[in-house]
Amino acid sequence: MSALDTQERAIVRALIRHPRRSDNSIAADTGVPVRTVRRKRMQLESSGRLRYYAALDTRDTQSATQHMIILKFRLGVTRGQVEEEIRSEPNVANVFAELIRDSYLAELDGHVSLVMVLEGESDADVIDSLQGKIIPSLQKNHGEESIVELRTMRVLGAIRREHNYVPNVNMDGAYLTEGWPDEAIYVGEEPA
Repeated sequence: MSALDTQERAIVRALIRHPRRSDNSIAADTGVPVRTVRRKRMQLESSGRLRYYAALDTRDTQSATQHMIILKFRLGVTRGQVEEEIRSEPNVANVFAELIRDSYLAELDGHVSLVMVLEGESDADVIDSLQGKIIPSLQKNHGEESIVELRTMRVLGAIRREHNYVPNVNMDGAYLTEGWPDEAIYVGEEPA
């Protein structure tokens, strides 16, 4: 993937600061002509390099808990199998959407692993969801002996997300705070 040019970096910084900004607003703030903003933004979006999404925090912050879970699959379970299971099994997709805040495929000691952040009303609720819904669903698709190791840790809180978002430091609602410096907004390596 090629490095961003100076204009693209300015456009991306403006969007990281406020993702719903218009091309006219970005042009006014960056000095990049509005037609160039529109063209470069569309190119970045269509190539998949620039993505947007909404996140809804449904937790009651007084009582909810989160746990990071690492499930290590037996040798022979492939990344493709796990991805296909999530894609093709409606029950897996529903369980994952309801219970899992974030999930990642990983490699641990040569094994495909699943790293998840589970949410629940209590520690017991998280463990019940893991043992009663998630693990049985995975075992149904990959076999009773498919999970060879499980690690869990309680998450105390988020510090940084997507390189730039530090919720209790530089966020005002859904946007970066007004005074957060451009130099502190990461958009990849500077071009040589």
